[in-house]
Amino acid sequence: MKRSIVVAGSIIIAIVVVIAYLFARHKSPDYSFRFDKISQGDLTVFVTATGTINAVTSVDVGTQVSGIVARLYADFNSVVRKGQLIAQIDSTFLVQSVKDAEATLDKAKAQCTSSKRNLDREKALLDRGLDSQLNYDAALTTYESNEADLKSAQANLDRAKINLAYATIYAPIDGVVINRAVNIGQTVAASFSSPTLFTIANDLKKMQVQTTVDETDIGRVSIGQEATFTVDAYPDDKFTGMVSQIRLAPQSIQNVVNYVVIIDVNNEQLKLMPGLTANVKIQIASASNVLKVSNMALRFQPPVDLIDTTGSGSTRGDFTGRGKDAGDSSRLQPDGQRMQNGGQFSQGGRERFQALRDSVQAAHGGKLSPDELRSEIMKIVAGGMNRSNSMAQQSIAKAKIQKKSNAFGVTSNYPEYQKNIYVPSHFSGRGRIWLLKSNGLLESVSVRTGLNDGRFTEITTSKLKPGDQIVLGAVANSDAATGQVTNPLAGSGQQQRPGGGGGFR
Repeated sequence: MKRSIVVAGSIIIAIVVVIAYLFARHKSPDYSFRFDKISQGDLTVFVTATGTINAVTSVDVGTQVSGIVARLYADFNSVVRKGQLIAQIDSTFLVQSVKDAEATLDKAKAQCTSSKRNLDREKALLDRGLDSQLNYDAALTTYESNEADLKSAQANLDRAKINLAYATIYAPIDGVVINRAVNIGQTVAASFSSPTLFTIANDLKKMQVQTTVDETDIGRVSIGQEATFTVDAYPDDKFTGMVSQIRLAPQSIQNVVNYVVIIDVNNEQLKLMPGLTANVKIQIASASNVLKVSNMALRFQPPVDLIDTTGSGSTRGDFTGRGKDAGDSSRLQPDGQRMQNGGQFSQGGRERFQALRDSVQAAHGGKLSPDELRSEIMKIVAGGMNRSNSMAQQSIAKAKIQKKSNAFGVTSNYPEYQKNIYVPSHFSGRGRIWLLKSNGLLESVSVRTGLNDGRFTEITTSKLKPGDQIVLGAVANSDAATGQVTNPLAGSGQQQRPGGGGGFR
């Protein structure tokens, strides 16, 4: 009897242990959370590239005649003016060529004079009937041939004098000698191409950065955009410039198509030198005083058991708005901002804004919520302002390019092809942000996303405001206890539910 009782008790205890174990395995795990706050401020988007600093205009000074370099009157870093003597080629043979051409010309003149006298004599005899037409025609032909030889001899003399003049090398532009490629006594041969003696850079106070932008980013680059860059020579200095030209010729670098973008730079302090490598950032879009969140918040997707589907129990109460006018699009300024100074429009501004609001609603079939309507209006207004600013910047850049070209004798008689103006699209996407409620579950808030600088994303919503706490990640404490997940972000900003911490999903 006792033995049966002991066996039954053992079985009951085993069943209880199994049930407790199964219950423990199926119990919802506790979670730890990492939080961040919505911030408000400026957001700027850049395109990064690497380029080389060059002078705006550089001229390779060569020679059109062969010979020995007899004199050099300029060296590296010499400041020269247009028309100044900078080199001399040995002219011994060239002087003899001029003398030989002069002798040939004198001979041609004598032959031409003799044939002219003979022609006159034959004509007089022919007029008297004492000579034949055949002899007269032969004399005329000889005279015309000698006259042609005289013109050829004169041309040869002029060519010899020009070659002699080419032996004296003058500076073609004002500038600085940045390269000297020859030495005194060196023989230069100009048989097939003109050898380079010097390279002269025009005005080193005006430089340009020649950078390459790959095909994935070139669509966002426009003439007139502001660019900043640094050079290794001055790591603490930041230089600014403006995009002045986007060249259409593609360049394939390691199977990646790139396009050359020229950035004009003011170098009044003469810090920048030709050849320096520039790390360039071209500002393609910016937004001021906007809501922004970490990109991690938009990428976070919580476990299913953490999502609240009841729609109640929020720690912040009602997330549907910040007041009675939070979703009212009529409280917007035409530039997409909230009304200031008592919230009054001018009569014309109110009518234009109401017309814009009505047209947007009509385009969407009148189905837009107040928040969606507000986002669409802000998108349209911001796009129009950015396009106007871009066109103004492009006009300024075109004027500078034309002025610069005219300064170097380049006269453009044809219209210039210009790439289309890039207009950044604000609030072009959608995202979801998660909030922790008082019942320990997460509630989602849909937002419209805009500019993204790689770390933060611009958002617009009437349900959130600066300083609101949002969830960046969550981890089940049971996973951390078994060592299955690590927490690379443990530390600041982490808040735990009872039971410990761990990694984030």
